[in-house]
Amino acid sequence: MRSWLLLALTVGLAASISLAEITLVLLAAWLVFGPRPAAVPRAGWPLLGPLAAFAAWTLVAALASSRPVASLLAAKGLLTLGAFYVVLHALPDRAAARRFATGLFLAVSIVALLAVVQVGFCPPGGTVESGPLRLFFRKCARARGFFSIYMTLAGVLTLVLVSVLPRLARAGRSALWALPAWLAGVLALGLTQARGAWLGFAVGAVAGALTLRRRWLVLVALALVIAGTLAVEPGVLERLRTVGDLADDTARDRLAMLDAGLRLVRAHPVTGIGPGEVKRLYPAWATEEALRRSTSHLHDTPLQIVVERGIPGLAAWLAIWVAFFARAGRTLSRIPAGDEESRGLVLGSMAAIAAFLVAGLFEYNFGDTEVLLVALALMALPFAVARDLDAAEADGGRSAGGT
Repeated sequence: MRSWLLLALTVGLAASISLAEITLVLLAAWLVFGPRPAAVPRAGWPLLGPLAAFAAWTLVAALASSRPVASLLAAKGLLTLGAFYVVLHALPDRAAARRFATGLFLAVSIVALLAVVQVGFCPPGGTVESGPLRLFFRKCARARGFFSIYMTLAGVLTLVLVSVLPRLARAGRSALWALPAWLAGVLALGLTQARGAWLGFAVGAVAGALTLRRRWLVLVALALVIAGTLAVEPGVLERLRTVGDLADDTARDRLAMLDAGLRLVRAHPVTGIGPGEVKRLYPAWATEEALRRSTSHLHDTPLQIVVERGIPGLAAWLAIWVAFFARAGRTLSRIPAGDEESRGLVLGSMAAIAAFLVAGLFEYNFGDTEVLLVALALMALPFAVARDLDAAEADGGRSAGGT
């Protein structure tokens, strides 16, 4: 039962938020009411302190806002954080974690290939008006797969492609079958034309590659597929040229959001304005330079967090990631020499979360449920490895005691 639910979850994370959420609920119910094999060690509740602190301060910020009921309803996204524990408790060992990560990569690779087709056969107007493929080819000028918008596909691709890179490189010839799928994913990422995701991917991929023995092979392959993407789709090159251009309309609008956000923080430094309140207050705080007079978020995750929850909320949010990297780093140091699969799982998870945080400087990806669910699922992998290491050390201790 658990294996089938995990399979459904990988498909949902790659293509359908509804399937992912339903599967997570079923997995949670199975974990609570289903059988518990005695041989499987308990997963525990890692990161509970910072996650609970962030959730608690979010509720404080909601209650302190000018519209506490609406703000509390907007804070329901906190439930999404529980996906981390559902996935962690559903993965009994390193082998299950490896299968889950591989399945997620395969599912996302299929969606990436379809997204390339989506852009390649997109009509001049950017939308097919009628026919059985109308929904798939709606707003298809930029790759979006089965998601509602290209930024979501870009976020999911960034996380999964970066997370699998250390495993692919460390596996050598046995993983050659996966290289074309990975390169197709990079091509699809380019076709989303999401510059913030590109930067997150670049940081995560380079950071992951630098930990590998075959780093130059990985970097050369990455450079070749990027060059191919630029040659196939001129619009990608045009978007790339605007990175860092302060005269670009998008950059100007983001700077206006930054200005309004910082002024809101100065006005509400402790509890912020409350979750969900940016949409209501932004029109009154936006400067004349703002191209959009209304927005539900400020396209910057740390800025959005501090505006909604104040400085203590931002501190609690940062503590989650500090604790994650500290725990994952300790797990990495405990992995025995020669266990390349486990090392790849942990390194991939750390690189993916680094990419998630960098991309979040340009997009509120923490508020994109589809992207956040993938990030939380990948965060669980180092803790599944750590649980196996704990069990192996305990068995070794008992064996030594018996002798």
